Amino acid sequence: MIFTLRRGHCPPVYINQTVVPQAETVKYLGLHFDKRLTWKNHVATKSKQLDRKTREIYWLIGKHSPLSLENKFLIYKTVLKPVWTYGIEFWGCASKSNIAVIQRYQSKLLRSITNVPWYVFNQTLHSDLQIPHVHTVFRERRATHRTALDSHPNPLMEPLVHPSNNRRLKRRWTFDEIH
Repeated sequence: MIFTLRRGHCPPVYINQTVVPQAETVKYLGLHFDKRLTWKNHVATKSKQLDRKTREIYWLIGKHSPLSLENKFLIYKTVLKPVWTYGIEFWGCASKSNIAVIQRYQSKLLRSITNVPWYVFNQTLHSDLQIPHVHTVFRERRATHRTALDSHPNPLMEPLVHPSNNRRLKRRWTFDEIH
């Protein structure tokens, strides 16, 4: 896989005079990379996976479930939340529209779990339940990841924490500060 921002095809790569086939996307350690690192494919895949898992356990966490609210949130935090938080340190720098896909899923699920009326704002729902938004989870996990890299004994980690400022692209990266 060749990561590039070019729109056209990249020149072929040869190993022992054999052309190496190029892929548009690749799955590695549960993360779906595309050649432009937009994370669109990853977010779409995780959204489908979340929908599938939610349908499987809806009888437990749905609005007609006899479980208490605490138990419903325990199921959400142990079964569903790890699906979208896995690797968020990397894909959390995706575009706002991609992050919004996961945020919409989370807000809809919280509404379904609590069975709140339509006129309750999502912000109120999140604050009352003390469930952070997706971008807040990304900021917290990014800070923890950066702290771990700062104290890492391997000197090869230094360029990840303190990159040189000679980037040509105006693209947001994982360690860029988000305000």
